[in-house]
Formats: sequence, structure tokens, C-alpha cells
Amino acid sequence: MTNRSKQKGTAFETLIKDYLQQRWNPDIERLTLSGSKDRGDIGGFRVNGKLLTWELKNCSAISLATWIKEAQEEAKNYGAIAGVTCFKRKGKAQAGDQYVCMTLDDFLTILDAAKE
Repeated sequence: MTNRSKQKGTAFETLIKDYLQQRWNPDIERLTLSGSKDRGDIGGFRVNGKLLTWELKNCSAISLATWIKEAQEEAKNYGAIAGVTCFKRKGKAQAGDQYVCMTLDDFLTILDAAKE
């Protein structure tokens, strides 16, 4: 018996990974689960050589505070400068149409890295 939620999550992770590889860098990859030291869902994403981690969610219920906290914890585990939460936008199948959310401080940290 297959787990429908896991299938949806895997399909969404693959969709976003493929899109990021095409738009940003072919070295981007899906990360494997690391237990209590999880590093996020997408790795290898760099801005001026500095790592970001991506937490991907394909859920019907939105829980931004929880997801952002999770992305920030995973960024620490990964040695990344910030965590990005990307979540499925209802009714939108294209990768570029999905939502991205983070704290303002994380966003500014990414912009600072981009201008270095």
C-alpha cells in the first residue's frame, strides 16, 4: 500500500528541484532525511557561494510559523545562511507559480549575500 501524502511530497520536491536546476544551478539536489538533524529538502542552492536550504510543503493546511521555524532549524543543521519555505499553491501546477515564504531577516540575509 502506498502513502498518498508521501507521493505528493515526493512529486512536489521533484518538481521544484527540477525547476531550480533549470533556472539556477544544475548541481541542486534533493536531500535525504537526516533524523533530528534534518537539513531540508533541497540542497546545493548557493547565492554567491553561500548555502540556502529549502523546506518544501505540499499540504492543504498552511502552517507558516511552523514551516519557517523548521526551515530555520534545518538551515543551522545544513550550515546555510537562511532557510526558504516553498509551498504548494492550490490550483497551480507549474513550479514557478508556487509560494515562497521566509522572515524578513532571512530575506535580507539572502540579498546581502547576493550583493557581495
